[in-house]
Amino acid sequence: MNESKSIALTSKARSHIVQLLTERDIPDHGLRVFVSGGGCSGMQYGMAMEGESREFDTIVDDDGVKVFIDPTSLMYMRGSSIDYADNLMGGGFSIDNPQAVASCGCGHSFRTSDSQDSTGQACC
Repeated sequence: MNESKSIALTSKARSHIVQLLTERDIPDHGLRVFVSGGGCSGMQYGMAMEGESREFDTIVDDDGVKVFIDPTSLMYMRGSSIDYADNLMGGGFSIDNPQAVASCGCGHSFRTSDSQDSTGQACC
């Protein structure tokens, strides 16, 4: 399924993804974004480069850059924006998720109003 408004990329994120695809010589791949259980806030984000979508994926095509997201992850990430920042602390991708009601300082884990409370794990 193609859906243009489900996940957005900033221009910096899009440029960095293109750079990664070029450096790895995989220009036809896209970015898989997913949510899994874990992290100090209960859920965490993950990303990987993949050659093609899977059955039932939503495919976002942002100016030629493909983002693949499975239905369960989309349920927790709809409306999110992916950004990239390069800074002295290492930089990396970050996700601005309007559904997150709590997140860890690391920016890689979060909790929504529908998810269970954190188990009290220490922050990453």
